[in-house]
Amino acid sequence: MPRVASRYPTDLELEIMKVLWQRGPSTVREVRDALAAERDLAYTSVMTIMTIMADKGYVRRRKSKGSYRYRPVLEQRSAAGAMLADVVNRVFDGSAAAAAVHLLETADIDQSELRELRRLLESKGEATS
Repeated sequence: MPRVASRYPTDLELEIMKVLWQRGPSTVREVRDALAAERDLAYTSVMTIMTIMADKGYVRRRKSKGSYRYRPVLEQRSAAGAMLADVVNRVFDGSAAAAAVHLLETADIDQSELRELRRLLESKGEATS
């Protein structure tokens, strides 16, 4: 029985997307080199995954100087929002507050992050008053 296609990028696809979001349009070799510090992947493996990503509509490719340059179609903010909304809906029954509480209780948060969270909570509170 074939595996059901995911609505979201796989872990490796997401790693590749992060490279493209950070670097902008890149060749397979540039992406492979950027991933090399964390993963030892063959050039052909990265090429295959990026071709699949193009077929899924996550990236577009254009021939430039003899090789393809890939650029993200999927924007980081919209991808993150959709994936997070899916987790909130499936794990926390749609409660963003329950997800936020869980993160606050389980994550290591530094002082600057806490200040930013306080600022966001205060501005959110003012907006609803």
